[in-house]
Amino acid sequence: MAPPLSPPALRRLLLLVLSLLITSVAAENVEEFTEELLLRPLPDRKALAHFHFRSSAPPSAAPSRHHHHFPKAIAQLVHQFHIKELELSFTQGRWNYEQWGGYDPMSTNYAKPPGVELWATFDLPLGEIDATWKNLTHTLSGLFCASINFLESSTAFSSPRWGFKLNEGNLRYGALPREAVCTENLTPWLKLLPCRDKAGIASLLYRPSVYKGYYHSQKLKLASSKSFGIILDQTLTVVLQPDSVRGKQLHSADGQLQPSWSMKDLFNRKLSGKCLVSKSSRVFFEIEKNIVDKVDKSGTEASWTNEIFVLSSAPDRVLKEINNMDGHSSSICEYDVSNYNEDAPLDVGVTWKLPLIWSCTPAPYHANRFLMGSGNERGSISLSFISTNMHKQLFDVSNDCSIKAVVFQVVPWYVKVYYHTLEIFIDGNNKAISEVVDKINVTPSEDKLFPGTLEMLLRFPCSMQSAALSLDFDKGFLHIDEYPPDANQGFDIPSALVTFPEFNSSRSYPETDSLFVSPLLRTFKEDGVVKSYTEVLLVPLTTPDFSMPYNVITFTCTVLALYFGSLLNALRRRTGEEERELKKAGNPTMLICLPVYDAHISCVI
Repeated sequence: MAPPLSPPALRRLLLLVLSLLITSVAAENVEEFTEELLLRPLPDRKALAHFHFRSSAPPSAAPSRHHHHFPKAIAQLVHQFHIKELELSFTQGRWNYEQWGGYDPMSTNYAKPPGVELWATFDLPLGEIDATWKNLTHTLSGLFCASINFLESSTAFSSPRWGFKLNEGNLRYGALPREAVCTENLTPWLKLLPCRDKAGIASLLYRPSVYKGYYHSQKLKLASSKSFGIILDQTLTVVLQPDSVRGKQLHSADGQLQPSWSMKDLFNRKLSGKCLVSKSSRVFFEIEKNIVDKVDKSGTEASWTNEIFVLSSAPDRVLKEINNMDGHSSSICEYDVSNYNEDAPLDVGVTWKLPLIWSCTPAPYHANRFLMGSGNERGSISLSFISTNMHKQLFDVSNDCSIKAVVFQVVPWYVKVYYHTLEIFIDGNNKAISEVVDKINVTPSEDKLFPGTLEMLLRFPCSMQSAALSLDFDKGFLHIDEYPPDANQGFDIPSALVTFPEFNSSRSYPETDSLFVSPLLRTFKEDGVVKSYTEVLLVPLTTPDFSMPYNVITFTCTVLALYFGSLLNALRRRTGEEERELKKAGNPTMLICLPVYDAHISCVI
């Protein structure tokens, strides 16, 4: 039989066991934070900057647990409203699919419609989702200092089935096209980062540089599960115009200048180090496929320095796209921010040696939407598709092949759409609905209760060059309390979403670091179905003359003021007091009083 342990030895054993338990628990519950920045030159003399921050929290049964790096407000949001997925975007401007690309992960995952777009899926019974959605909108409105609470009304959100995202009825979608985006929305967004904008890649977010761009979209996306916990992705996508005066070299290409630029030119500051709590901090410079193709044709390697361009700093490694089917692939130059500090800051930039003209890969069709008709009674919504012949480069086109397109559209209740008036024209010829529409789901609007929702699966022949869809509608009447302050500007119809389910924009890059997987490059590998957002439509409705109540009130108040003023003056005037005042003045007066009708006496001095 072993002798009993002495108290000091027993104490040391207990401390050892406790430390092992704490270490094991800490190993299982590790919060991680990563920060990344992607830079890309655009063919129209602009530059794309995409900031990507990821925070992850392990599974926890207690919603009030202590968080080290993960924002506690987001964790409480997920637990209180039982959120499975959520995406919130604030966008200023519209993504230019013709110039900036429509067949790449950036345009597929991060190009958003103007204003605010919010969608969420809930892990709740269907009867409780609408009430939870209303509470969620109020919470997000206070968290991000925005008007998201306007989406609480049943007239402002919808429940798409498969046109927006395949779900089981637990998804809610809402959009505010007219919502303005400013620093009041960006500051709460930055407060969710562990280092905010004081250190790391977020320190590049100089407000005047960000908001003077052509396109600005900040997004918050989260996913929760009992197996992996909560993953929060915060992204900011901006399209900026480099300062051509401060550029190192300028070359004329077809009448346009190709400016050379760097991070200092774009954001007015350099990167002096990473956020201390970040697991990884990296900067990527992406070289598009068409640029690589032109560089390869010139006989040089598409690396960080060649005969066409040179980067300001040598990258730590160059990643080439793998498993590409269309011949040439893109390249990414990677920089590790942990290798730089205030004495040696990072300033990634590109200097063009020769003029270069290229174009980004477009989507299979350019989708545009516009209004037809005149007057304040009726009109039509038209959706056009212009072929880019992209499918001919990717697939073997046969005579009987077809291309699928999914259209998702939400229409406010005061735009009364007649869905039976749907007409489809292909290459100028009117086609039967059954020849083009494979599947359709229509939710008619109800006055002042629900918006209308249209989901269509279209099938176009590969030989088609253009197509147009049109729907007639009547304009409704609103109560005077339902008009916004700027009603004469018109009323907005949110952007329509066009998805091409047979086209995938994912890109794969080799993972050179076995200890770290880039969240940004991992999103590039995900199944990214090509999609495009159309323009926001501005519909003029019958608007009453709001100046008439003001005129009536002003005229009425003037008459009442004159009437009551004269009446009060006559009632409050006293003849005796006037006489005493005259006697005090020493002036001789003669008072003549004459009887009048109604037993009144009128006195005249």
